[in-house]
Amino acid sequence: MNCYDSLYPQLAAMGLERWSEQLQTTLAEGVLFERYGKMAGWLSALQALPELRPSRISLQDNVTIGTGDDLGQINREELIVRLMAFHPWRKGPYDFFGIEIDTEWRSDWKWERLLPHIQPLAGRRVLDVGCGNGYHGWRMRGAGADFVLGIEPFPVSVMQFQVMQRYLCDPQHHVIPIGIEDVPPNLACFDSVFSMGVMYHRRSPLDHLFELKGCLRPGGELILETLIVEGDQETIFMPQGRYAKMRNVWFLPSIAAMTLWLKRCGFMEIACVDTNRTSCEEQRPTQWMQYESLVDFLDPDDGSKTIEGHPAPLRAIFTATKP
Repeated sequence: MNCYDSLYPQLAAMGLERWSEQLQTTLAEGVLFERYGKMAGWLSALQALPELRPSRISLQDNVTIGTGDDLGQINREELIVRLMAFHPWRKGPYDFFGIEIDTEWRSDWKWERLLPHIQPLAGRRVLDVGCGNGYHGWRMRGAGADFVLGIEPFPVSVMQFQVMQRYLCDPQHHVIPIGIEDVPPNLACFDSVFSMGVMYHRRSPLDHLFELKGCLRPGGELILETLIVEGDQETIFMPQGRYAKMRNVWFLPSIAAMTLWLKRCGFMEIACVDTNRTSCEEQRPTQWMQYESLVDFLDPDDGSKTIEGHPAPLRAIFTATKP
């Protein structure tokens, strides 16, 4: 059975029959094997995970699956080794049968910052663009979202979602291995669309905003988080080369410029609801993500600058409504 079989009828019920049919071809197991060279190893690691029934599940305060007592005779250290097959773990944290998956990002901190400012998610259909391993999608389900579809082009993140889904078995939450450019235009069916940490990677930020707008139903809400710089309506920073060692950073607007972009794209009720200077406590290397992280991206003598001399990462969350 394909892990997406329960997704297709749900999309059809939302009036997205053609996209459902398209995805049935795109997401076929054979296609995934051809596209990702490591897929066979990840699928083998996924199947090697033990059969466990979580005695406790919580998606409200964090993502908690089971307790340590549920492991029984299963060796905890062996289970950690199996989970590490999906390294690096970037979004979280997860409490997985008493094992703390201490991810690179404290994604729960971002969630706590944005949740008081968005429309209640209870009963809503949500699209999460660039969702990573689905951590925020689980929190959306915990907040009452009726249906969450995450899209994520990085395969290891999709497989990390499948690790959690193996035990949560939630037919209303899916993560599929595609990018926003693969989503048909003008779906106009989602109540809330999230785009967090994506826009500055897009060569055309206005096209990205129109893509997001096309996914929303009239009256739906956009929740967008992006890197920004300080300045006025005309301030937009484009690094000549890398930014914080990232190759694919294109445009960092000021709050005023971002607000203007949203207006020009036809959004209403635009608000910047949070700004946050990313700290080395929120993004850092851990046992579960052993590569370079924020501390390596900043000037060692001046934490207000990146290693290239640019302003250090400053993030803002915007909300806006589609007319």
